[in-house]
Amino acid sequence: MSEAVMAGTEPEAPEEEAFEEARPGGRVQAVVAGVLPVAIGAFAAWLAFGLRIGSLTDPGPGLWPLIVAGLLVACGVGIAIIAATAKAHHGTEAFTKGAFAVLCAAGALAVYASLFEVVGFEVPTLLLLFAWLRFLGRESWLSSAVIAVVATAVAYALFILGLGVPLPHIIAF
Repeated sequence: MSEAVMAGTEPEAPEEEAFEEARPGGRVQAVVAGVLPVAIGAFAAWLAFGLRIGSLTDPGPGLWPLIVAGLLVACGVGIAIIAATAKAHHGTEAFTKGAFAVLCAAGALAVYASLFEVVGFEVPTLLLLFAWLRFLGRESWLSSAVIAVVATAVAYALFILGLGVPLPHIIAF
């Protein structure tokens, strides 16, 4: 057979997506990546001390937040020390517009937590899931709405109806 016929019958190799290589962030961003969790953990520990700590055999509401805050501080200190003493910073990426999405998600979660006690479980959960799916996940309006409603209903059925968790809620069955 001729080469032209052979070339037409060979399957084409799929094109690979080209990924941009991340820019390194440098020493300052690496240290900030460690110091920030230390600050957040210290603030969380301060809030936990406002609650009753109790003991391991009789835990109060502040015990587990204090333990998690301590772990956060310890991990942040480790990251900061490694970042400050490392000779090369190949593991830290420069901040990009993707970091803004993370800040928006964290801000939405903070609003969710503040509305949770005031409005109840259902509305903030529905709105948070919808916002994350639509604006951060870039899902369609319809799929964002359907998934948010279904996931909220499943969480309601699991936690409130099934497990009897005393979450604040406005819908009563």
